[in-house]
Amino acid sequence: MPPLSHSQCSSSLTSLDLSQNSLSASLNDMSFLASCSNLQSLNLSSNLLQFGPPPHWKLHHLRFADFSYNKISGPGVVSWLLNPVIELLSLKGNKVTGETDFSGSISLQYLDLSSNNFSVTLPTFGECSSLEYLDLSANKYLGDIARTLSPCKSLVYLNVSSNQFSGPVPSLPSGSLQFVYLAANHFHGQIPLSLADLCSTLLQLDLSSNNLTGALPGAFGACTSLQSLDISSNLFAGALPMSVLTQMTSLKELAVAFNGFLGALPESLSKLSALELLDLSSNNFSGSIPASLCGGGDAGINNNLKELYLQNNRFTGFIPPTLSNCSNLVALDLSFNFLTGTIPPSLGSLSNLKDFIIWLNQLHGEIPQELMYLKSLENLILDFNDLTGNIPSGLVNCTKLNWISLSNNRLSGEIPPWIGKLSNLAILKLSNNSFSGRIPPELGDCTSLIWLDLNTNMLTGPIPPELFKQSGKIAVNFISGKTYVYIKNDGSKECHGAGNLLEFAGISQQQLNRISTRNPCNFTRVYGGKLQPTFNHNGSMIFLDISHNMLSGSIPKEIGAMYYLYILNLGHNNVSGSIPQELGKMKNLNILDLSNNRLEGQIPQSLTGLSLLTEIDLSNNLLTGTIPESGQFDTFPAAKFQNNSGLCGVPLGPCGSEPANNGNAQHMKSHRRQASLAGSVAMGLLFSLFCVFGLIIIAIETRKRRKKKEAALEAYGDGNSHSGPANVSWKHTSTREALSINLATFEKPLRKLTFADLLDATNGFHNDSLIGSGGFGDVYKAQLKDGSVVAIKKLIHVSGQGDREFTAEMETIGKIKHRNLVPLLGYCKVGEERLLVYEYMKYGSLEDVLHDQKKAGIKLNWAIRRKIAIGAARGLAFLHHNCIPHIIHRDMKSSNVLLDENLEARVSDFGMARLMSAMDTHLSVSTLAGTPGYVPPEYYQSFRCSTKGDVYSYGVVLLELLTGKRPTDSADFGDNNLVGWVKQHAKLKISDIFDPELMKEDPNLEMELLQHLKIAVSCLDDRPWRRPTMIQVMAMFKEIQAGSGIDSQSTIANDEEGFNAVEMVEMSIKEAPELSKH
Repeated sequence: MPPLSHSQCSSSLTSLDLSQNSLSASLNDMSFLASCSNLQSLNLSSNLLQFGPPPHWKLHHLRFADFSYNKISGPGVVSWLLNPVIELLSLKGNKVTGETDFSGSISLQYLDLSSNNFSVTLPTFGECSSLEYLDLSANKYLGDIARTLSPCKSLVYLNVSSNQFSGPVPSLPSGSLQFVYLAANHFHGQIPLSLADLCSTLLQLDLSSNNLTGALPGAFGACTSLQSLDISSNLFAGALPMSVLTQMTSLKELAVAFNGFLGALPESLSKLSALELLDLSSNNFSGSIPASLCGGGDAGINNNLKELYLQNNRFTGFIPPTLSNCSNLVALDLSFNFLTGTIPPSLGSLSNLKDFIIWLNQLHGEIPQELMYLKSLENLILDFNDLTGNIPSGLVNCTKLNWISLSNNRLSGEIPPWIGKLSNLAILKLSNNSFSGRIPPELGDCTSLIWLDLNTNMLTGPIPPELFKQSGKIAVNFISGKTYVYIKNDGSKECHGAGNLLEFAGISQQQLNRISTRNPCNFTRVYGGKLQPTFNHNGSMIFLDISHNMLSGSIPKEIGAMYYLYILNLGHNNVSGSIPQELGKMKNLNILDLSNNRLEGQIPQSLTGLSLLTEIDLSNNLLTGTIPESGQFDTFPAAKFQNNSGLCGVPLGPCGSEPANNGNAQHMKSHRRQASLAGSVAMGLLFSLFCVFGLIIIAIETRKRRKKKEAALEAYGDGNSHSGPANVSWKHTSTREALSINLATFEKPLRKLTFADLLDATNGFHNDSLIGSGGFGDVYKAQLKDGSVVAIKKLIHVSGQGDREFTAEMETIGKIKHRNLVPLLGYCKVGEERLLVYEYMKYGSLEDVLHDQKKAGIKLNWAIRRKIAIGAARGLAFLHHNCIPHIIHRDMKSSNVLLDENLEARVSDFGMARLMSAMDTHLSVSTLAGTPGYVPPEYYQSFRCSTKGDVYSYGVVLLELLTGKRPTDSADFGDNNLVGWVKQHAKLKISDIFDPELMKEDPNLEMELLQHLKIAVSCLDDRPWRRPTMIQVMAMFKEIQAGSGIDSQSTIANDEEGFNAVEMVEMSIKEAPELSKH
């Protein structure tokens, strides 16, 4: 479509809808709207619009304005849109900030400011007599709700969920309110009687995720029109207030999960005949489940109940067969209780049932054949019971199944081939049973299978190559919206398999301890969240565990095509032959376990290309030859290669000597430890010398360059005059040719930019334009002719070689776009000069802002620091996990974290170390391997860079944000550094390490700061393989921000780049102390 700035608008136009068109202009660029003098309705929703400076024109007759779901940020847009006649305004899903005043908008009826960045007191509404709909949710608003909204007598809908309100639950204007949502704030105390004044009109009330106590006031019995009541995730205790609840005869949804309610379920629950959803999960209810709950007859609730959640309580006894009377049930979850007996066959009559979840009980007997009649069934989760017999053949009729989980039972027989007919099946877990026979090749027909766990059975025969024929294809009809937790075993002998994926909705995280009573093993909690529909970006398989069986034959080479596989465990079988070279094609592999087999031959060199590999176990095989010395292999411990009689090299004994796999290994291990310590000291001294020589070289080069800046523009002879010195290293290129060289660009606005434009914009690269210097060159601020501002990095001189490498690297880096990376806009080669053009970052580097806040004019409170930490982690995670080829930063530090106009973190200089190395600039090795204070310990022994090295450096940046200190500062640390100082103080009074300014801001921050310190410490583990990946770091941040655990509804939003929930399965969040199973 033509540019909107050139469009014309008829004066008779009253309504304009441009929604969902991917428009990316600024509102200033849409000046044609100024001619729409009679425009009354404007819909620009679901585009990519920005705001910028307020336009000089205004739409004075606008009554309906929908600007939701754009990229609008900063203040100003609200006041620009407001006028006395506006009736509807929606800015939902943007990043708008600032204070707002609606007192002049007397006609306003509908206002939606949800999901923005408002962090101020409530807006001023004035009389607000017309306001009917108000949604301020998902911001950080503070203030007095009662006083602000008291004049709004016409208000029907009020949503202030997910803000920062505190104190008692506020009084609200009565008379019209029907929908009230106060969830996910910090309200405390009892539910006030004043809320009962709303009973005559109230339809929905949500008070969940606060800190409320006490009881439901008896006056709420008058809420006979109330249809939905949610008081989940509070501090309520005692018995259910049935005397009040039974009077709410219109109640359709009752949610009291995550409280402390106790006692037996009262029979009077059956009086709530309109109920469609009953959620009593994660309380302390006990006794049996009342048979009358779906007892039938006029008093029963069987005709309407669709969702019944009783998980994570202390229920005992049998599952009532009368539950089948609730004929409209869609979801039934009885997991995490102490139920006994068998699964009632009568439940097979629930033709609408989609979720049948009863894991972790004490059920026995066979799985009823009658379940074959559940034609709508999607999730069958029966793990951790004592079920026996075969998998019922009738389940082949349940064609909508996408999660079958039968692990940790005593099931037997063969795995039925008909499972391959379940085209929607995404997760199949049959581990820890007694299944025998072969793995059915038909499982390869499951076009949606992403998770296959068959470990610890008695399976025999070869690994079928057909299992991998869906590799690389896109999984469809996958699980979405399910809450899960992944527990990862600690590698002990007692714990079989890689780990366990568990459906965890409605279950508090502390209850994981109860799993330990069923299968003795030590494990590490790994939290995920909700499964999102991001498997569209993945192939069909991401997890494969067939360990602890009796499989034989060789590893099929077809397995190498499983590009998206994250975890592969074939350990503890009788697999023989060589390790296929094709395994090196599995570029996303995180965990590889081939231990305890009969594999022979050498470790393929191709495995060194698995840059994301965090764990490997090749022990107890018949492998020979030298362990590869590149990639991640030098970061793995010796135990992962032991008991291979012909294997040698680091970390085992050197080749040609007595191998370290025999009974004398302990002496050699001690000797190597001493040698390693001495080597570390020596390498540390050598590294210091490298740093000194590097600084000398850089100083000499800098001096040379400055001496050259005498007669810069004389080299061009074009008559242009510039006031400052410039570099003349392009002098062997003709003047006219040099000045006319175009910029190779990745952004449309720069396509006509030439080298002469860059000269002009920087005043000949004058020192006045210089805004930074680093190991790779100087950075200049440049204002282009169109008024836009960019940053130009002028690389240090190269020898003239490496042109091809430079161009290749630029083309790779230029295509990388992410909201937390500084984008490369273009580059230019002129003679020996290499110029890179970046987007300009308004607030400069984190180093400058954090360590000199007065000069920067910015106060970095904890909210901003946390935002920066998460943004930097997200950017680094994108480089490590979403770029192909994956990019190792090599020099992650606070000066390479830049801050844009919204103080959003942008990682810079990614790819620079590899670029300069490829161009052979004679930079010191230390320059290419990081900056002192940020360098991981393994770099002192080997200058091979890895993603885990970046993780360590990120941990240092996070420490800077928490402590306010630089990584190296002799005044603070003497001969030590920040990492050593923190570890030392952690043994004393740990709170002393935090920045005093943060503690002054809010003394209650200490617990949150400790949680973030825990993340930093995990990143700073001396052992690279123990460090998390950056995706795991992101998951840890999400877990902290979830507040009340994995079931909290206040978790931070998923990144639009799609970090998959199940991409986090390998992460290892260490608990203190770690849980152990007895």
